[in-house]
Formats: sequence, C-alpha cells, structure tokens
Amino acid sequence: MDTPPGQCPQCWRHAYDPSIHRKLKPREDCGPCVDHMKNGCPYIVPKQKSSWF
Repeated sequence: MDTPPGQCPQCWRHAYDPSIHRKLKPREDCGPCVDHMKNGCPYIVPKQKSSWF
C-alpha cells in the first residue's frame, strides 16, 4: 500500500494496516503512535499541490 502524497508514511501505515497493532494487548498503547501524538510526525511531509490557484 503506497502512502498518498501529503501523508506521513508512518501515520498512514499505522492507520490502515491492522497487522501492526494486532500484537498489542487490549488497552495497550502503540509506542510509535504515542510518540507521534506527543511529538508530531518525524517526517517532512510534502504538501499536496493546490489546484485552485
């Protein structure tokens, strides 16, 4: 699954690939997801080109 333009690869993969979180126990947090929520995305995400101007 390719990451769409303008999306963080890690955020996209963790949101749409259920196998990543399958190993977690009930109510257990995913370390990389928690880090993203606290510190933001570590990737410089290119913005999508705006087509209206």
